[in-house]
Amino acid sequence: MRLLADENVPLKAVQLLREKGHDVLSICESMPQTADEDILEIAERDARIVLTFDKDFGDLAFCCGLLISCGIILFRIPLLPADYLTTTIVDAVESRSDWAGHFAVVEPGRIRMRKL
Repeated sequence: MRLLADENVPLKAVQLLREKGHDVLSICESMPQTADEDILEIAERDARIVLTFDKDFGDLAFCCGLLISCGIILFRIPLLPADYLTTTIVDAVESRSDWAGHFAVVEPGRIRMRKL
């Protein structure tokens, strides 16, 4: 899966996703402090699914008319130690294959999806 990890996604999760065969572009590693709008443009251009903890991506995708075909996964989980976050992120990403074209919210015990 082609993913784009926002700056707030732990590098440990990025590394584990890569080890599991996913193509992950990390904003933290390659383009720190990139604006959210630019992140969505990169994701759309490169057909990547955005991984983020930033609720602003929902506003951009729905309220501002920014439509992307790639997909957004918003994690609304407790910010506990990195090992917990890493496991939760990787397990959620690998639990489905239909992220493209959706805005998804991952919460403890459930995933909500809405078409973009």
